[in-house]
Amino acid sequence: MAALLRSIIPFPQPFNCQHHAHLNGSVTASASRPESEPTTQSLSPLPPPPGTTRNSNSNSTQLSVSTGRRRKRSVIVDWTKLKVREEKERKEEVNRKIASQKAISVILRREATKAIIEKKKATNSKKLLPRTVLEALHERITASRWESALKVFELMREQLWYKPNSAVYVKLIVMVGKCKQPEKARELFQSMIDEGCFVNRESYTALLSAYGRSALFEEAFSILEDMKNTLDCEPDVHTYSILIKSCLQVYDFKKVQLLLSDMASQGIRPNVATLVGMLDQQNCEPDVWTMNSTLRAFGASGQIEMMEKCYEKFESAGIEPNIKTFNILLDSYGKSENYQKMGAVMEYMQKYHYSWTIVTYNVVIDAFGRAGDLKQMEYLFRLMRTDRIKPSCVTLCSLVRAYGQAGKPEKIESVLRLIENSDITLDTVFFNCLVDAYGRMGCFAEMKGVLELMESKGCKPDKVTYMSMINAYSSKGMRNHVKELQIFLTRKKCLDCGRQNPTFDNKSVNRSCVPIPNPRM
Repeated sequence: MAALLRSIIPFPQPFNCQHHAHLNGSVTASASRPESEPTTQSLSPLPPPPGTTRNSNSNSTQLSVSTGRRRKRSVIVDWTKLKVREEKERKEEVNRKIASQKAISVILRREATKAIIEKKKATNSKKLLPRTVLEALHERITASRWESALKVFELMREQLWYKPNSAVYVKLIVMVGKCKQPEKARELFQSMIDEGCFVNRESYTALLSAYGRSALFEEAFSILEDMKNTLDCEPDVHTYSILIKSCLQVYDFKKVQLLLSDMASQGIRPNVATLVGMLDQQNCEPDVWTMNSTLRAFGASGQIEMMEKCYEKFESAGIEPNIKTFNILLDSYGKSENYQKMGAVMEYMQKYHYSWTIVTYNVVIDAFGRAGDLKQMEYLFRLMRTDRIKPSCVTLCSLVRAYGQAGKPEKIESVLRLIENSDITLDTVFFNCLVDAYGRMGCFAEMKGVLELMESKGCKPDKVTYMSMINAYSSKGMRNHVKELQIFLTRKKCLDCGRQNPTFDNKSVNRSCVPIPNPRM
Protein backbone atom coordinates (compact mmCIF):
# COMPACT_ATOMS: atom_id res chain seq x y z
CA MET A 1 0.00 0.00 0.00
CA ALA A 2 2.84 2.39 0.87
CA ALA A 3 4.62 1.57 -2.38
CA LEU A 4 1.46 2.23 -4.33
CA LEU A 5 1.04 5.64 -2.72
CA ARG A 6 4.63 6.62 -3.50
CA SER A 7 4.12 5.79 -7.13
CA ILE A 8 0.95 7.87 -7.39
CA ILE A 9 1.90 10.98 -5.29
CA PRO A 10 5.40 12.19 -6.18
CA PHE A 11 7.41 14.19 -3.63
CA PRO A 12 8.48 17.77 -4.55
CA GLN A 13 11.89 18.26 -6.16
CA PRO A 14 14.71 19.13 -3.75
CA PHE A 15 15.81 22.79 -3.53
CA ASN A 16 18.62 24.74 -1.89
CA CYS A 17 17.20 25.91 1.42
CA GLN A 18 20.34 27.83 2.31
CA HIS A 19 19.92 30.44 -0.43
CA HIS A 20 16.32 30.33 -1.63
CA ALA A 21 13.94 29.44 1.17
CA HIS A 22 12.42 31.58 3.91
CA LEU A 23 11.36 29.18 6.59
CA ASN A 24 8.72 29.64 9.26
CA GLY A 25 10.11 28.04 12.39
CA SER A 26 12.93 25.53 11.94
CA VAL A 27 14.16 24.83 8.42
CA THR A 28 15.23 21.41 7.24
CA ALA A 29 16.44 20.85 3.70
CA SER A 30 15.33 17.55 2.33
CA ALA A 31 18.20 17.72 -0.13
CA SER A 32 20.98 20.15 -1.10
CA ARG A 33 22.68 21.05 -4.33
CA PRO A 34 26.22 19.94 -5.06
CA GLU A 35 28.95 22.25 -3.71
CA SER A 36 30.19 23.00 -7.19
CA GLU A 37 26.88 24.55 -8.22
CA PRO A 38 26.93 28.39 -8.17
CA THR A 39 25.06 29.74 -5.20
CA THR A 40 23.82 32.77 -7.12
CA GLN A 41 21.91 30.68 -9.65
CA SER A 42 18.24 31.60 -9.70
CA LEU A 43 15.55 28.97 -9.30
CA SER A 44 12.27 29.04 -11.14
CA PRO A 45 9.21 28.89 -8.96
CA LEU A 46 8.19 25.28 -8.46
CA PRO A 47 4.65 24.22 -9.15
CA PRO A 48 2.80 23.23 -6.03
CA PRO A 49 2.95 19.47 -5.69
CA PRO A 50 -0.16 17.40 -5.24
CA GLY A 51 -1.39 17.36 -1.73
CA THR A 52 -0.48 21.03 -1.07
CA THR A 53 -2.60 24.17 -0.74
CA ARG A 54 -1.89 27.68 -2.15
CA ASN A 55 -3.28 30.91 -0.70
CA SER A 56 -4.75 32.86 -3.60
CA ASN A 57 -4.24 36.21 -1.81
CA SER A 58 -0.46 35.87 -1.38
CA ASN A 59 2.64 34.87 -3.23
CA SER A 60 3.55 32.27 -0.58
CA THR A 61 3.16 28.56 -1.01
CA GLN A 62 2.60 26.29 1.97
CA LEU A 63 3.94 22.79 1.61
CA SER A 64 2.63 20.05 3.82
CA VAL A 65 4.73 16.92 3.52
CA SER A 66 3.97 13.67 5.28
CA THR A 67 6.88 11.48 6.10
CA GLY A 68 5.23 8.46 7.48
CA ARG A 69 2.89 8.63 10.40
CA ARG A 70 5.38 10.02 12.96
CA ARG A 71 5.79 13.73 12.03
CA LYS A 72 4.62 16.50 9.72
CA ARG A 73 6.57 19.65 8.74
CA SER A 74 5.28 22.92 7.25
CA VAL A 75 7.52 25.09 5.03
CA ILE A 76 6.48 28.56 3.78
CA VAL A 77 8.39 30.04 0.83
CA ASP A 78 7.89 33.77 -0.07
CA TRP A 79 8.82 33.81 -3.73
CA THR A 80 8.49 37.62 -4.07
CA LYS A 81 11.02 38.24 -1.30
CA LEU A 82 13.35 35.73 -2.85
CA LYS A 83 13.31 37.63 -6.12
CA VAL A 84 13.88 40.99 -4.37
CA ARG A 85 16.81 39.59 -2.42
CA GLU A 86 18.37 38.07 -5.51
CA GLU A 87 17.99 41.36 -7.39
CA LYS A 88 19.55 43.31 -4.52
CA GLU A 89 22.54 40.99 -4.32
CA ARG A 90 23.02 41.22 -8.07
CA LYS A 91 22.95 45.05 -7.98
CA GLU A 92 25.41 45.20 -5.08
CA GLU A 93 27.83 43.04 -6.98
CA VAL A 94 27.51 45.25 -10.07
CA ASN A 95 28.02 48.43 -7.98
CA ARG A 96 31.15 47.00 -6.38
CA LYS A 97 32.60 46.33 -9.80
CA ILE A 98 31.67 49.84 -11.01
CA ALA A 99 33.18 51.49 -7.89
CA SER A 100 36.38 49.53 -8.36
CA GLN A 101 36.57 50.58 -11.99
CA LYS A 102 35.93 54.23 -11.08
CA ALA A 103 38.64 54.19 -8.42
CA ILE A 104 41.12 52.83 -10.90
CA SER A 105 39.99 55.42 -13.46
CA VAL A 106 40.41 58.30 -10.97
CA ILE A 107 43.90 57.14 -10.03
CA LEU A 108 44.89 56.87 -13.65
CA ARG A 109 43.45 60.31 -14.43
CA ARG A 110 45.26 61.86 -11.46
CA GLU A 111 48.52 60.36 -12.60
CA ALA A 112 47.88 61.53 -16.14
CA THR A 113 47.05 65.05 -14.92
CA LYS A 114 50.21 65.18 -12.84
CA ALA A 115 52.23 64.03 -15.83
CA ILE A 116 50.71 66.77 -17.99
CA ILE A 117 51.46 69.42 -15.37
CA GLU A 118 54.95 68.23 -14.46
CA LYS A 119 56.18 67.50 -17.97
CA LYS A 120 54.32 70.50 -19.40
CA LYS A 121 53.22 68.46 -22.38
CA ALA A 122 51.03 70.12 -24.96
CA THR A 123 47.50 68.91 -24.51
CA ASN A 124 44.02 69.86 -25.53
CA SER A 125 42.47 68.11 -22.57
CA LYS A 126 39.85 70.19 -20.83
CA LYS A 127 38.74 67.53 -18.37
CA LEU A 128 41.64 67.33 -15.97
CA LEU A 129 40.79 66.52 -12.37
CA PRO A 130 40.04 69.74 -10.42
CA ARG A 131 41.57 68.54 -7.17
CA THR A 132 44.87 67.57 -8.78
CA VAL A 133 45.17 70.85 -10.64
CA LEU A 134 44.39 72.90 -7.51
CA GLU A 135 46.90 70.92 -5.46
CA ALA A 136 49.57 71.54 -8.06
CA LEU A 137 48.76 75.25 -8.10
CA HIS A 138 48.88 75.47 -4.30
CA GLU A 139 52.26 73.72 -4.16
CA ARG A 140 53.78 76.18 -6.61
CA ILE A 141 52.31 79.23 -4.88
CA THR A 142 53.68 78.02 -1.53
CA ALA A 143 57.12 77.50 -3.05
CA SER A 144 56.96 80.91 -4.83
CA ARG A 145 57.52 79.23 -8.21
CA TRP A 146 55.67 82.02 -9.93
CA GLU A 147 56.34 81.05 -13.56
CA SER A 148 55.23 77.45 -13.05
CA ALA A 149 52.26 78.59 -10.95
CA LEU A 150 51.04 80.90 -13.71
CA LYS A 151 51.30 78.09 -16.28
CA VAL A 152 49.25 75.80 -14.07
CA PHE A 153 46.75 78.63 -13.58
CA GLU A 154 46.42 79.08 -17.35
CA LEU A 155 45.87 75.33 -17.69
CA MET A 156 43.19 75.55 -14.99
CA ARG A 157 41.41 78.36 -16.82
CA GLU A 158 41.06 76.11 -19.89
CA GLN A 159 39.16 73.44 -18.01
CA LEU A 160 35.45 72.97 -18.46
CA TRP A 161 34.89 73.07 -14.72
CA TYR A 162 36.78 76.36 -14.17
CA LYS A 163 34.99 79.22 -12.45
CA PRO A 164 36.72 82.56 -11.61
CA ASN A 165 37.57 82.85 -7.94
CA SER A 166 38.80 86.03 -6.22
CA ALA A 167 40.67 84.13 -3.51
CA VAL A 168 42.81 82.30 -6.06
CA TYR A 169 43.64 85.57 -7.80
CA VAL A 170 44.64 87.25 -4.55
CA LYS A 171 47.00 84.38 -3.67
CA LEU A 172 48.62 84.64 -7.09
CA ILE A 173 48.97 88.43 -6.84
CA VAL A 174 50.61 88.14 -3.41
CA MET A 175 52.97 85.48 -4.73
CA VAL A 176 54.17 87.43 -7.79
CA GLY A 177 54.48 90.50 -5.58
CA LYS A 178 56.86 88.66 -3.27
CA CYS A 179 58.80 87.58 -6.36
CA LYS A 180 59.18 91.23 -7.44
CA GLN A 181 56.87 90.89 -10.44
CA PRO A 182 54.53 93.89 -10.07
CA GLU A 183 53.52 93.93 -13.73
CA LYS A 184 52.36 90.32 -13.50
CA ALA A 185 50.39 91.35 -10.44
CA ARG A 186 48.73 94.13 -12.45
CA GLU A 187 47.86 91.67 -15.23
CA LEU A 188 46.29 89.26 -12.76
CA PHE A 189 44.36 92.09 -11.13
CA GLN A 190 43.00 93.18 -14.51
CA SER A 191 42.12 89.58 -15.43
CA MET A 192 40.23 89.27 -12.19
CA ILE A 193 38.17 92.33 -13.10
CA ASP A 194 37.62 91.10 -16.68
CA GLU A 195 36.33 87.76 -15.43
CA GLY A 196 33.79 89.47 -13.20
CA CYS A 197 35.39 88.66 -9.84
CA PHE A 198 34.53 90.76 -6.81
CA VAL A 199 37.29 93.30 -6.15
CA ASN A 200 37.67 94.19 -2.48
CA ARG A 201 40.13 95.71 -0.03
CA GLU A 202 42.16 92.50 0.12
CA SER A 203 42.78 92.37 -3.61
CA TYR A 204 43.72 96.06 -3.75
CA THR A 205 46.10 95.60 -0.81
CA ALA A 206 47.74 92.64 -2.56
CA LEU A 207 48.35 94.75 -5.67
CA LEU A 208 49.64 97.68 -3.60
CA SER A 209 51.99 95.33 -1.79
CA ALA A 210 53.38 94.04 -5.08
CA TYR A 211 54.43 97.56 -6.13
CA GLY A 212 55.62 98.46 -2.64
CA ARG A 213 57.92 95.43 -2.46
CA SER A 214 59.54 96.57 -5.69
CA ALA A 215 59.95 100.12 -4.33
CA LEU A 216 57.62 101.49 -7.01
CA PHE A 217 56.05 103.90 -4.57
CA GLU A 218 54.46 106.21 -7.12
CA GLU A 219 52.27 103.35 -8.34
CA ALA A 220 51.71 102.10 -4.79
CA PHE A 221 50.52 105.49 -3.54
CA SER A 222 48.33 105.79 -6.63
CA ILE A 223 46.65 102.50 -5.72
CA LEU A 224 46.22 103.79 -2.16
CA GLU A 225 44.33 106.82 -3.49
CA ASP A 226 42.19 104.56 -5.68
CA MET A 227 41.27 102.55 -2.60
CA LYS A 228 40.18 105.70 -0.77
CA ASN A 229 37.83 106.55 -3.62
CA THR A 230 36.39 103.04 -4.05
CA LEU A 231 33.37 101.98 -2.01
CA ASP A 232 34.06 99.18 0.50
CA CYS A 233 37.75 99.18 -0.47
CA GLU A 234 39.02 101.90 1.86
CA PRO A 235 42.53 101.15 3.20
CA ASP A 236 42.82 99.79 6.73
CA VAL A 237 45.69 99.41 9.17
CA HIS A 238 46.90 96.29 7.34
CA THR A 239 47.15 98.20 4.07
CA TYR A 240 49.14 101.01 5.65
CA SER A 241 51.37 98.58 7.56
CA ILE A 242 52.42 96.84 4.36
CA LEU A 243 53.26 100.12 2.63
CA ILE A 244 55.10 101.48 5.68
CA LYS A 245 57.22 98.34 5.84
CA SER A 246 58.10 98.70 2.15
CA CYS A 247 59.15 102.32 2.71
CA LEU A 248 61.34 101.34 5.64
CA GLN A 249 63.14 98.75 3.54
CA VAL A 250 64.59 101.58 1.46
CA TYR A 251 64.93 103.92 4.48
CA ASP A 252 62.40 106.40 3.11
CA PHE A 253 61.33 107.80 6.47
CA LYS A 254 59.60 110.83 4.98
CA LYS A 255 57.08 108.56 3.32
CA VAL A 256 56.68 106.67 6.60
CA GLN A 257 55.82 109.88 8.41
CA LEU A 258 53.47 110.85 5.60
CA LEU A 259 51.66 107.52 5.86
CA LEU A 260 51.40 107.75 9.65
CA SER A 261 49.96 111.25 9.33
CA ASP A 262 47.50 109.97 6.74
CA MET A 263 46.45 107.20 9.12
CA ALA A 264 45.93 109.69 11.96
CA SER A 265 43.81 111.95 9.76
CA GLN A 266 41.52 109.02 8.95
CA GLY A 267 41.32 107.82 12.53
CA ILE A 268 43.33 104.65 11.85
CA ARG A 269 45.63 103.80 14.74
CA PRO A 270 48.84 101.89 14.05
CA ASN A 271 48.82 98.43 15.52
CA VAL A 272 51.58 96.28 16.91
CA ALA A 273 52.37 94.78 13.51
CA THR A 274 52.87 98.23 12.00
CA LEU A 275 55.27 99.37 14.69
CA VAL A 276 57.22 96.15 15.02
CA GLY A 277 57.78 96.22 11.28
CA MET A 278 59.20 99.71 11.61
CA LEU A 279 61.51 98.86 14.49
CA ASP A 280 62.83 95.66 12.94
CA GLN A 281 64.53 97.61 10.15
CA GLN A 282 68.27 98.14 10.34
CA ASN A 283 69.60 101.70 10.59
CA CYS A 284 66.11 102.98 11.36
CA GLU A 285 66.19 106.76 11.78
CA PRO A 286 62.66 107.93 12.62
CA ASP A 287 62.06 111.21 14.39
CA VAL A 288 60.56 112.00 17.78
CA TRP A 289 57.05 112.12 16.29
CA THR A 290 57.42 108.50 15.19
CA MET A 291 58.87 107.69 18.59
CA ASN A 292 55.89 109.16 20.43
CA SER A 293 53.38 107.42 18.14
CA THR A 294 55.09 104.11 18.76
CA LEU A 295 55.24 104.50 22.54
CA ARG A 296 51.63 105.65 22.72
CA ALA A 297 50.41 102.66 20.72
CA PHE A 298 52.17 100.10 22.92
CA GLY A 299 51.46 101.93 26.17
CA ALA A 300 47.75 102.34 25.45
CA SER A 301 47.43 98.61 24.76
CA GLY A 302 49.17 97.73 28.04
CA GLN A 303 52.31 96.34 26.41
CA ILE A 304 54.67 98.08 28.79
CA GLU A 305 57.67 95.85 28.16
CA MET A 306 57.47 96.39 24.41
CA MET A 307 57.06 100.13 24.98
CA GLU A 308 60.25 100.19 27.03
CA LYS A 309 62.18 98.24 24.38
CA CYS A 310 61.01 100.69 21.75
CA TYR A 311 62.11 103.61 23.90
CA GLU A 312 65.58 102.11 24.28
CA LYS A 313 65.90 101.54 20.55
CA PHE A 314 64.82 105.07 19.71
CA GLU A 315 67.18 106.46 22.30
CA SER A 316 70.09 104.38 20.96
CA ALA A 317 69.28 105.73 17.49
CA GLY A 318 69.90 109.23 18.81
CA ILE A 319 66.27 110.35 19.12
CA GLU A 320 65.87 112.85 21.95
CA PRO A 321 62.61 112.54 23.93
CA ASN A 322 60.46 115.59 24.50
CA ILE A 323 57.81 116.48 27.07
CA LYS A 324 55.17 114.55 25.11
CA THR A 325 57.34 111.46 25.33
CA PHE A 326 57.46 111.66 29.12
CA ASN A 327 53.75 112.36 29.34
CA ILE A 328 53.10 109.17 27.38
CA LEU A 329 55.39 107.21 29.68
CA LEU A 330 53.76 108.64 32.80
CA ASP A 331 50.27 107.89 31.53
CA SER A 332 51.17 104.34 30.54
CA TYR A 333 52.86 103.58 33.85
CA GLY A 334 50.00 105.16 35.79
CA LYS A 335 47.27 103.17 34.03
CA SER A 336 49.25 99.97 34.52
CA GLU A 337 49.68 100.88 38.23
CA ASN A 338 53.46 100.84 37.94
CA TYR A 339 53.96 103.76 40.29
CA GLN A 340 57.62 103.08 40.97
CA LYS A 341 58.56 103.57 37.32
CA MET A 342 56.23 106.54 37.10
CA GLY A 343 58.12 108.13 39.98
CA ALA A 344 61.43 107.43 38.22
CA VAL A 345 60.22 109.30 35.15
CA MET A 346 59.16 112.26 37.31
CA GLU A 347 62.61 112.36 38.93
CA TYR A 348 64.28 112.21 35.52
CA MET A 349 62.18 115.12 34.29
CA GLN A 350 63.05 117.14 37.37
CA LYS A 351 66.75 116.31 37.07
CA TYR A 352 66.97 117.43 33.46
CA HIS A 353 64.65 120.41 33.94
CA TYR A 354 61.70 119.36 31.80
CA SER A 355 58.88 121.81 32.52
CA TRP A 356 55.59 120.20 33.35
CA THR A 357 52.55 121.01 31.25
CA ILE A 358 48.87 120.73 32.15
CA VAL A 359 48.88 117.29 30.49
CA THR A 360 51.70 116.18 32.79
CA TYR A 361 49.85 117.35 35.89
CA ASN A 362 46.57 115.81 34.77
CA VAL A 363 48.26 112.46 34.16
CA VAL A 364 50.00 112.25 37.55
CA ILE A 365 47.04 113.65 39.51
CA ASP A 366 44.73 111.07 37.96
CA ALA A 367 47.23 108.26 38.57
CA PHE A 368 47.66 109.01 42.28
CA GLY A 369 43.94 109.62 42.66
CA ARG A 370 43.11 106.18 41.22
CA ALA A 371 45.72 104.66 43.52
CA GLY A 372 43.97 106.25 46.53
CA ASP A 373 47.01 108.33 47.45
CA LEU A 374 45.05 111.51 48.22
CA LYS A 375 47.97 113.18 49.99
CA GLN A 376 50.24 112.96 46.95
CA MET A 377 47.38 113.91 44.65
CA GLU A 378 46.59 117.05 46.63
CA TYR A 379 50.28 117.99 46.80
CA LEU A 380 50.55 117.79 43.00
CA PHE A 381 47.38 119.84 42.63
CA ARG A 382 48.81 122.58 44.87
CA LEU A 383 52.06 122.45 42.93
CA MET A 384 50.06 122.85 39.73
CA ARG A 385 48.43 126.01 41.01
CA THR A 386 51.79 127.27 42.26
CA ASP A 387 53.13 126.90 38.74
CA ARG A 388 50.15 129.03 37.66
CA ILE A 389 48.71 126.31 35.48
CA LYS A 390 44.95 126.62 35.30
CA PRO A 391 43.10 123.35 36.11
CA SER A 392 40.85 121.93 33.43
CA CYS A 393 37.75 119.78 33.59
CA VAL A 394 40.03 116.74 33.32
CA THR A 395 41.82 117.85 36.49
CA LEU A 396 38.57 118.38 38.39
CA CYS A 397 37.16 115.03 37.25
CA SER A 398 40.23 113.27 38.64
CA LEU A 399 39.82 115.03 41.99
CA VAL A 400 36.09 114.33 42.27
CA ARG A 401 36.51 110.68 41.24
CA ALA A 402 39.24 110.13 43.84
CA TYR A 403 37.23 111.77 46.64
CA GLY A 404 34.16 109.76 45.72
CA GLN A 405 36.07 106.49 45.89
CA ALA A 406 37.57 107.51 49.23
CA GLY A 407 34.18 108.57 50.67
CA LYS A 408 35.13 112.22 51.22
CA PRO A 409 32.03 114.34 50.43
CA GLU A 410 33.52 117.37 52.24
CA LYS A 411 36.47 117.30 49.84
CA ILE A 412 34.10 117.38 46.88
CA GLU A 413 32.47 120.48 48.39
CA SER A 414 35.89 122.14 48.45
CA VAL A 415 36.25 121.42 44.72
CA LEU A 416 32.86 123.01 44.07
CA ARG A 417 33.86 126.12 46.05
CA LEU A 418 37.01 126.34 43.95
CA ILE A 419 34.85 126.27 40.82
CA GLU A 420 32.65 129.10 42.10
CA ASN A 421 35.69 131.35 42.47
CA SER A 422 37.12 130.55 39.04
CA ASP A 423 36.19 130.84 35.40
CA ILE A 424 36.69 127.16 34.59
CA THR A 425 34.33 126.02 31.85
CA LEU A 426 32.46 122.93 32.96
CA ASP A 427 31.00 120.23 30.74
CA THR A 428 28.62 117.29 31.08
CA VAL A 429 31.49 114.86 31.69
CA PHE A 430 32.42 116.68 34.92
CA PHE A 431 28.85 116.68 36.21
CA ASN A 432 28.53 112.97 35.41
CA CYS A 433 31.63 112.35 37.55
CA LEU A 434 30.00 114.40 40.29
CA VAL A 435 26.75 112.39 40.10
CA ASP A 436 28.67 109.13 40.20
CA ALA A 437 30.77 110.24 43.19
CA TYR A 438 27.74 111.32 45.25
CA GLY A 439 25.89 108.14 44.28
CA ARG A 440 28.77 105.93 45.43
CA MET A 441 28.72 107.64 48.82
CA GLY A 442 24.93 107.46 49.16
CA CYS A 443 24.55 111.25 49.16
CA PHE A 444 21.28 111.17 47.21
CA ALA A 445 20.16 114.70 48.05
CA GLU A 446 23.46 116.09 46.75
CA MET A 447 23.22 113.80 43.74
CA LYS A 448 19.81 115.21 42.79
CA GLY A 449 21.14 118.70 43.41
CA VAL A 450 23.72 118.16 40.64
CA LEU A 451 20.86 118.27 38.11
CA GLU A 452 19.94 121.78 39.26
CA LEU A 453 23.60 122.79 39.16
CA MET A 454 23.86 121.51 35.61
CA GLU A 455 20.88 123.57 34.56
CA SER A 456 22.39 126.69 36.12
CA LYS A 457 25.63 126.08 34.19
CA GLY A 458 23.84 125.49 30.90
CA CYS A 459 24.58 121.75 30.70
CA LYS A 460 22.00 119.10 29.88
CA PRO A 461 22.01 115.66 31.52
CA ASP A 462 22.63 112.76 29.14
CA LYS A 463 22.09 109.02 29.33
CA VAL A 464 25.21 108.55 31.45
CA THR A 465 23.87 111.01 34.03
CA TYR A 466 20.61 109.12 34.52
CA MET A 467 22.23 105.71 34.39
CA SER A 468 24.59 106.76 37.20
CA MET A 469 21.58 107.80 39.30
CA ILE A 470 19.72 104.55 38.57
CA ASN A 471 22.76 102.50 39.53
CA ALA A 472 23.12 104.47 42.77
CA TYR A 473 19.46 103.95 43.74
CA SER A 474 19.55 100.31 42.74
CA SER A 475 22.66 99.61 44.82
CA LYS A 476 20.76 100.74 47.93
CA GLY A 477 17.56 98.86 47.05
CA MET A 478 15.53 102.05 46.43
CA ARG A 479 13.19 100.45 43.89
CA ASN A 480 10.59 103.22 43.93
CA HIS A 481 13.20 105.80 42.96
CA VAL A 482 14.45 103.50 40.23
CA LYS A 483 10.92 103.04 38.84
CA GLU A 484 10.20 106.76 38.93
CA LEU A 485 13.41 107.53 37.12
CA GLN A 486 12.72 104.85 34.53
CA ILE A 487 9.25 106.24 33.86
CA PHE A 488 10.71 109.72 33.61
CA LEU A 489 13.31 108.54 31.10
CA THR A 490 10.69 106.71 29.07
CA ARG A 491 8.44 109.79 28.93
CA LYS A 492 11.40 111.90 27.92
CA LYS A 493 12.24 109.49 25.12
CA CYS A 494 8.64 109.41 23.98
CA LEU A 495 8.47 113.21 23.87
CA ASP A 496 11.80 113.39 22.06
CA CYS A 497 10.58 111.03 19.36
CA GLY A 498 7.17 112.76 19.06
CA ARG A 499 5.07 110.07 20.73
CA GLN A 500 3.04 111.50 23.59
CA ASN A 501 1.36 109.24 26.11
CA PRO A 502 -1.18 110.78 28.47
CA THR A 503 -0.59 108.84 31.70
CA PHE A 504 2.92 107.32 31.64
CA ASP A 505 2.27 104.94 34.47
CA ASN A 506 4.06 101.61 34.64
CA LYS A 507 1.42 99.90 32.48
CA SER A 508 1.02 102.54 29.79
CA VAL A 509 4.69 103.24 29.11
CA ASN A 510 5.36 103.30 25.38
CA ARG A 511 7.54 100.24 24.94
CA SER A 512 8.28 101.02 21.29
CA CYS A 513 10.65 103.79 22.30
CA VAL A 514 14.24 103.41 23.42
CA PRO A 515 14.50 100.50 25.92
CA ILE A 516 14.38 101.38 29.60
CA PRO A 517 17.80 101.15 31.25
CA ASN A 518 18.27 98.05 33.36
CA PRO A 519 18.90 99.07 37.00
CA ARG A 520 20.96 95.92 37.51
CA MET A 521 23.50 96.92 34.86
